[in-house]
Amino acid sequence: MMIDWSRLSRDYPILDGLPATLRERVVERSVTAGERLALQGETPTGMYFVLAGEVRLLRRSSSGRETVMQRVQEGFVAEASLDAPCYHCDLIAGASGKVLVFPRCDFEAALTESREFNQAWIVHLSGELRRARSRNERLACPTAAERIRHAILTEGDGRGLVVGSTRKEWAAELGLTHEALYRALRRLRETGAIHEDGGWIEWLAD
Repeated sequence: MMIDWSRLSRDYPILDGLPATLRERVVERSVTAGERLALQGETPTGMYFVLAGEVRLLRRSSSGRETVMQRVQEGFVAEASLDAPCYHCDLIAGASGKVLVFPRCDFEAALTESREFNQAWIVHLSGELRRARSRNERLACPTAAERIRHAILTEGDGRGLVVGSTRKEWAAELGLTHEALYRALRRLRETGAIHEDGGWIEWLAD
């Protein structure tokens, strides 16, 4: 199937500056929920861009505990793998959808050859760095309630947050067990600190 670059460039500005040589090498593929696109320890051979669905970076501790390091529903995922000798996390489809797969060597060449694409990539990575810093700040919060508050106020619209995943999945993003998240949410509801309406959580305490 032909890739509609005109539409993609309009919907995703970072793709507008892709050199023609790189566009010719891109493959669009469907993924199914739970599919493993790459495993920890494998050598990266491509760069993934999520068009629909969801892809997650999942890290497991020696005790088997899972932490979601990145969750992407639109855009590039696992950017750090571009210059890494191996993946440090599993790359898993959290929901069925579509991704673009850029061959790693061609992607690297495009960054060297196209100043426009290189600049767009730098801007993108700067945004990812800010989000990573915010996430690290959140994980440093000592209590589950503080992590919930931080997520609502920094990831939402300043008043509330639409959680686009299950509570168990959100717990993994917050670095909590799902039991700890459920207990914290219950206490926050009982004290009037939050209001929940489906996937919407509003912070009321401040």
